[in-house]
Amino acid sequence: MFSQTDISGTIKDNSGVPITGANILILESTSGATSDFDGNFSFTTSLSGAQTLQISYLGFVTQEQSITLDGTPIILTLVMQEGGNSLDEVVLTASATFRSQKETPMSISSLKQKEITKLSANSQADILRSIPGITAEGGGGETASNVFVRGLPSGGQYVFNPLQYDGMPLMSTFGLNSSAHDVYARPDIGFKGVEFVRGGAAVLYGAGSVAGIINYTSKTGDSNPENIINVEWADKGRLKTDFYTGGKLGGEDSNTYYALTGFIRKDDGPIDTGLPTKGVQFRANIKKKFENGSFTVHGQFINDNAQFIMPLPLDGNRKRIAGNDGDSVEQLLSGELANTSFLTAGGVYESPIEDGVSTQGGYLMGEFNYNFSDDLKLRSKIRYANYKHNFALYVGGNGDNNNPITLNEYVDNIAPGNLGFSAQYQGNSTDINGSDLVVDNLHIDRLRPMTDYSGEASLTKTLEVTNGTHNITGGFFLARTEAEDVNYQYRVLSEFNNNPRLVNLSYIDAGGNDVTFSQGGLYNRIGMTSNRFLSQNKSAFYLTDEMVFDRWRFDVGFRIENTKGTFNNGNIVETQIYDDATLTPELANVRFADGSFTRANVSATDWAVSLAGLYKLNDKVNLYANFSKGFFFPQIRGFAPIATGITGSKYDSERIIQFETGAKIGTEKLKGSIAAYYVGLSDRIKIDQGFSNGTLVDLFRSDQSTRTIGLEATYDWVFADNFSLRGSATYQAHEITKNERTDLVANTTTTADEGNELARQPNFLGTLGVYFDNSKFDALFSLNHTGSKFAADNNTVELDAITIGRLGAGYMFNIGDNDSDDTLRLGFSIFNLFDDEGVTEGDPRNINQQGDAEFFFGRPILPRRFFLTATFNF
Repeated sequence: MFSQTDISGTIKDNSGVPITGANILILESTSGATSDFDGNFSFTTSLSGAQTLQISYLGFVTQEQSITLDGTPIILTLVMQEGGNSLDEVVLTASATFRSQKETPMSISSLKQKEITKLSANSQADILRSIPGITAEGGGGETASNVFVRGLPSGGQYVFNPLQYDGMPLMSTFGLNSSAHDVYARPDIGFKGVEFVRGGAAVLYGAGSVAGIINYTSKTGDSNPENIINVEWADKGRLKTDFYTGGKLGGEDSNTYYALTGFIRKDDGPIDTGLPTKGVQFRANIKKKFENGSFTVHGQFINDNAQFIMPLPLDGNRKRIAGNDGDSVEQLLSGELANTSFLTAGGVYESPIEDGVSTQGGYLMGEFNYNFSDDLKLRSKIRYANYKHNFALYVGGNGDNNNPITLNEYVDNIAPGNLGFSAQYQGNSTDINGSDLVVDNLHIDRLRPMTDYSGEASLTKTLEVTNGTHNITGGFFLARTEAEDVNYQYRVLSEFNNNPRLVNLSYIDAGGNDVTFSQGGLYNRIGMTSNRFLSQNKSAFYLTDEMVFDRWRFDVGFRIENTKGTFNNGNIVETQIYDDATLTPELANVRFADGSFTRANVSATDWAVSLAGLYKLNDKVNLYANFSKGFFFPQIRGFAPIATGITGSKYDSERIIQFETGAKIGTEKLKGSIAAYYVGLSDRIKIDQGFSNGTLVDLFRSDQSTRTIGLEATYDWVFADNFSLRGSATYQAHEITKNERTDLVANTTTTADEGNELARQPNFLGTLGVYFDNSKFDALFSLNHTGSKFAADNNTVELDAITIGRLGAGYMFNIGDNDSDDTLRLGFSIFNLFDDEGVTEGDPRNINQQGDAEFFFGRPILPRRFFLTATFNF
């Protein structure tokens, strides 16, 4: 008979805090365990003789310890040091078991919370743009970043890669109101870090994703209390305070732990709109640990308003234009529009324009993990979320006279042959100089409340076979999302300036009649333009097997999913509301719902399969490959009913084929990866918005197919003590292989743009950074490069490449007495060090924009910004 050896112990960090989820493995075997909530682990092995035990965990140096197995119990106390090889970091996302990145046959990137804190991110894009294969546009400000993954066509936002907190998406279904997932929550210091899993394997688990998953993992309290306060100051009026506290609830023998985190902030920038960004967020969890598992309750409350910056007129060289005061104009949102209101057939409409991107609400989630035995584990989550969400879009310079012209020229354009005019700035009785520059603007209020119910449960069974191990997981995911998409619009006349004054204009037309053209700065009240109520149900079942055989690891999985959606489209009519005879029809008439609806249901079912394998070539190199056939259910809002029960076209899934092969390399000095990939998408439904009769509408509906071939590399080279050179490089060749486009206004269908490159996606992406960290002093200098790209699928406007520089440094002080672990880090960082004014996107609502005109409509990257931080750990 073989002898059995019991191995047990405790794993802590260098400050004595237990480490949960560390991997303990006897090399060249399947014997091992994962540390529990108190850092404890135990397992039994039938191996004998001299062996090597490997201990690894996210953000810590991987350790190896020699042991001798002879039947005598082994009890270990292990202390891990921070600063591990990124390839040894434990993967928590899109997997049924804990394992290192090196042992996972897919592409994964991660950032620890300390790195994110040092970054002083302006937006989610600042965090994501360092990930290879990701194009992240953050020119709009803090929220609603546009994210593009490996050449998959998208309007931006998070279409093919959901944003998750603790393994559950912030919004389970997408396309009910087109809001980006990052409007529902903000990053804070209560996270361990963030992982981005790319590739088709991400489609299998949970909500599923065809291109990747962004997953933030929260800290949970442990037996050693921890407290963090981070204060951040930046130029242009930013002051933000984050906090985290966690520890044990109850007495010494308690098995209940808590964590509480959040922030309060106020910000006038990064571009001053005259309206502040301000708000709070609180998140918390309470974890009850028992003998065979744990139960955790997570919660969030948010009440936050973030100003959003839209494209604006630039000169022919795509540089900012000087306004009436001589300063370069960075945005055209006016603080004078706060509290704007007007009458409609349904009563007074009060615009929430001053709130920008406003989110109020939160979520409550329960997470239950239970081990029936060492080889049978249950994992489940349920989540309820409810948000009152408004998205204010102020589209500067988007009207009939959308480029800055003098007031005299403007009046000649709108009233040829007029007999005179009178114009004053709002609240000022003095006439405006006729040589002052003015411009047309459009404001859109998107009122988008959302309620989401979702849940997931899975069982994982471990089977030991003669030469390996099977980890077989079966699970299901259920979700229902209800959302509104109610829009109001109005047009504004303002001066061409930062935080511009509004213009009240009247004139005498050629027939001698008095005409009031703009009141309170508004020259077209428009009113309600969308009145949609949508809901969607999703149900999925998946079955996977993660296998370990000596040097081989295989992942296989299957998923089947059904979706059902309901579209209620409210009819809108225009009626005369104001009876002043001098008002133009645009001011007198206002649109509002008439109470009638056109309704239709859609449904679809599809399946996905993923196959992946990894081979350990030697201790330094692992080879891997993966293949997947996946699907994406398109946005329901693109299938509006044309009659009750009838949509304009059949609702069906979009199909995606992905293949990737590569190598992961890890030596003492150099860590990295190299991969080649293919992504093919078929039958994608794309909606292009544009302007028709002065209002923003769905203009074109395209049936598209695309393909992308790419090469991707990451590297981390320790070239001297405490110094490292890190970065990534991606080359991708993408093409539109099919594009049948229907003009929704003219109701005609044509073939267009086939053979062109995809909109807003470069061929080359890269990052390069030099980092120093000796535990006391840290510093970085990094560059993020986005190559040239086309503004639209027609490829008529090419946007120049952008390079964003960042510089930062910090110093850690020990405070208190000599035995104290309390620390204070003082640091700074500079975003966009060289103040590159490159354009992140052209006019996505004007697909026929030309690139050689006198004026160009686009969104520059955010300007240079300086941050100071103080981080206190105690």
